[in-house]
Amino acid sequence: MASSWSCLLLAGRKASIEASGEIPLCKTGFPEDVYSAVLSQNVQEGQPLLNVKFSNCNGKRKVQYESSDPEDFKVDEDGMVYAVRNFPLSSEHAKFLIYAQDKETQEKWQVAVKLSLKPTLTEDSVKESREVEEILFPRQLTKHSGHLQRQKRDWVIPPINLPENSRGPFPQELVRIRSDRDKNLSLRYSVTGPGADQPPTGIFIINPISGQLSVTKPLDREQIARFHLRAHAVDINGNQVENPIDIVINVIDMNDNRPEFLHQVWNGTVPEGSKPGTYVMTVTAIDDDDPNALNGMLRYRILSQAPSTPSPNMFTINNETGDIITVAAGLDREKVQQYTLIIQATDMEGNPTYGLSNTATAVITVTDVNDNPPEFTAMTFYGEVPENRVDVIVANLTVTDKDQPHTPAWNAVYRISGGDPTGRFAIQTDPNSNDGLVTVVKPIDFETNRMFILTVAAENQVPLAKGIQHPPQSTATVSVTVIDVNENPYFAPNPKIIRQEEGLHSGTMLTTFTAQDPDRYMQQNIRYTKLSDPANWLKIDPVNGQITTIAVLDRESPNVKNNIYNATFLASDNGIPPMSGTGTLQIYLLDINDNAPQVLPQEAETCETPDPNSINITALDYDIDPNAGPFAFDLPLSPVTIKRNWTITRLNGDFAQLNLKIKFLEAGIYEVPIIITDSGNPPKSNISILRVKVCQCDSNGDCTDVDRIVGAGLGTGAIIAILLCIIILLILVLMFVVWMKRRDKERQAKQLLIDPEDDVRDNILKYDEEGGGEEDQDYDLSQLQQPDTVEPDAIKPVGIRRLDERPIHAEPQYPVRSAAPHPGDIGDFINEGLKAADNDPTAPPYDSLLVFDYEGSGSTAGSLSSLNSSSSGGEQDYDYLNDWGPRFKKLADMYGGGDD
Repeated sequence: MASSWSCLLLAGRKASIEASGEIPLCKTGFPEDVYSAVLSQNVQEGQPLLNVKFSNCNGKRKVQYESSDPEDFKVDEDGMVYAVRNFPLSSEHAKFLIYAQDKETQEKWQVAVKLSLKPTLTEDSVKESREVEEILFPRQLTKHSGHLQRQKRDWVIPPINLPENSRGPFPQELVRIRSDRDKNLSLRYSVTGPGADQPPTGIFIINPISGQLSVTKPLDREQIARFHLRAHAVDINGNQVENPIDIVINVIDMNDNRPEFLHQVWNGTVPEGSKPGTYVMTVTAIDDDDPNALNGMLRYRILSQAPSTPSPNMFTINNETGDIITVAAGLDREKVQQYTLIIQATDMEGNPTYGLSNTATAVITVTDVNDNPPEFTAMTFYGEVPENRVDVIVANLTVTDKDQPHTPAWNAVYRISGGDPTGRFAIQTDPNSNDGLVTVVKPIDFETNRMFILTVAAENQVPLAKGIQHPPQSTATVSVTVIDVNENPYFAPNPKIIRQEEGLHSGTMLTTFTAQDPDRYMQQNIRYTKLSDPANWLKIDPVNGQITTIAVLDRESPNVKNNIYNATFLASDNGIPPMSGTGTLQIYLLDINDNAPQVLPQEAETCETPDPNSINITALDYDIDPNAGPFAFDLPLSPVTIKRNWTITRLNGDFAQLNLKIKFLEAGIYEVPIIITDSGNPPKSNISILRVKVCQCDSNGDCTDVDRIVGAGLGTGAIIAILLCIIILLILVLMFVVWMKRRDKERQAKQLLIDPEDDVRDNILKYDEEGGGEEDQDYDLSQLQQPDTVEPDAIKPVGIRRLDERPIHAEPQYPVRSAAPHPGDIGDFINEGLKAADNDPTAPPYDSLLVFDYEGSGSTAGSLSSLNSSSSGGEQDYDYLNDWGPRFKKLADMYGGGDD
């Protein structure tokens, strides 16, 4: 390096270190044994501390630096030592070693670094003294007159400490930057970095001629705590004269920020009954000032507690961490549910004189624990319930609990501990009132139990707090009285089964079927009635319940199922209200041989010859064993043709075979009587007719008759069914015809009932023009009838039409309106009628001379000329018109007004 920098403080003290002498030989390694630096108490991460230079004689060595304390310090390749983290400077950091190792030869050198603590300066002391310790660096070795000569060492400027919020005046001078080469050259100085030519720009300026570095405005540590500038020296041509040097400016914190709580109101909880030392909550405040300095070191304390019971100091706070804990016993939610604490945070380690403070509110809610058992409001509760009733509330148990309502510590759970061995009662809890509802869950019989004495215990959903026992008030008794009610009589046994032979005659007494009254303590009478008797075979005595037959019992009746006949009887007492019960009598009917067997099937077919067909038959007997099979089959002796033509062979006890006895029998239908006898005691016989169709057969034995079905004939039921269908069809056709005629008559009647004045339909009524009087004209009075009966002009007799009558043309087709048109069709109907009238040439007026004949004398219509006759008006008195009312007022004014 050609020259070195020097840094002078504004106080005017000039520090220079000059070294002279000749070094005969170059020694590789650190030129100094110990490097020293003076620092403030708080070391910031990335802060440059000092520069250690390594003498590299041949300039070819590649040296790597290491620190003995790598967690706190690091060394760059240029020998600049930086802080790795933020830490307060202490004795353990006062000394450490720097190692330099050749990367190729692994040769190693070391040097000691000693750090010393700079005294804390106030703002006034900083203004008074600004001298910076000068740290000398070795010059590079250069040859001069055959000898090695060392240049002057560089100035390394320790960090400049500048208090924030300085009052000025500004610009405020800090240091002077100068190179000793300014004696021979004209130099220009400049600074770069954040705060100079980088944002925020303009905070630091330098005089380019004198090198005076100044600050232009107050600094704020909370915005930027440190500035890292680089100073440059160039000649007037802009050529670099010196290597840039680093200038670090630390902004010294001032206590200009109050502590601020993260929340203005803090909420916490603590269980009641908590022991001293129980953690409650943590409050936290922050201070924008330096947390490693006194300005940012906070201390907490409790200013007040409300309420102050049972002790004014129920809580304390850790002054450093803000943890709030209990310090006294006696937290009871039932007495105090909430505490309000005023917490103060003060910086300067809580110094009340110099520190700044702020307050917040801590609201501590005392949570409930189950420290109060439920207690009954009475020792005995009473209730009553009618017998045989379930789901009935018989008693309402009330308890008190001082714990917080509607919590597990307050909700009551009731338990029956005695007096109900069969489990006939249960207790449910009303969720709103916390009452116990004693309910009957199983029917109770008054005749068995008239009263219950229950023992009931009340607990909470959660166990009681440790050390608390249930008092006697948590147990009560419930006295339940059972009310006797009238119960239903009951038959026993039900159903009652008896065995009887069928065929019993009317009036036979079968059994006595009586009911019992469960109400032993009520004097009541029971009467019996028959409720169900499908075949109407039985009757029951209303007093003693004796059952007697009123018809013959028949096992084969359709009302008997599986040989059992069911009848139901009703027993009613005379209690209030009357009650009744039903009982079923089941009669198991024993079979007797009262049904003769019948042949089955009743119709069969066979061929004209004996081979190859035969008829298999069996017997149908409604009786059962032993009154049914085995059966005996035989043919009667008469008529003699039966045994001559047929033969019957018994196959087994239930089946027999009928065959032709002759070689050929003409085709046709034959009725063969068969005698069948059952095995009853005595046996019962019957002659049953078998209808046999004899037909021509093919080789397979099948009938080949064309009219096979017709020949067999239709049964009586089929013929009756066909006739019924024909009759029903004829009746339906007749009813439809009658209905159609009735509808037509009703339609005509409705048309005749229409009043012509009420008929609003637009109809064209044709009238002849007025001619002579009634005496000299032969008028057709039928023209005055309904428009539907008007005859056309074309059929009028010749000579009746007058000469001045309208021309005869074809009648126009006027639209015909329906009897009940839709209201929306009226407008269209009127327009169509108007168009037809406009196109009708026969419609008046038409140009013709109308000749009126003399009316003649004695007209039945009378003369109308007197209404307008002025000659006769004065001779008549019309004053009587005034007496006829307001309707004739106009006529009275016209004719009754005299001369007016």
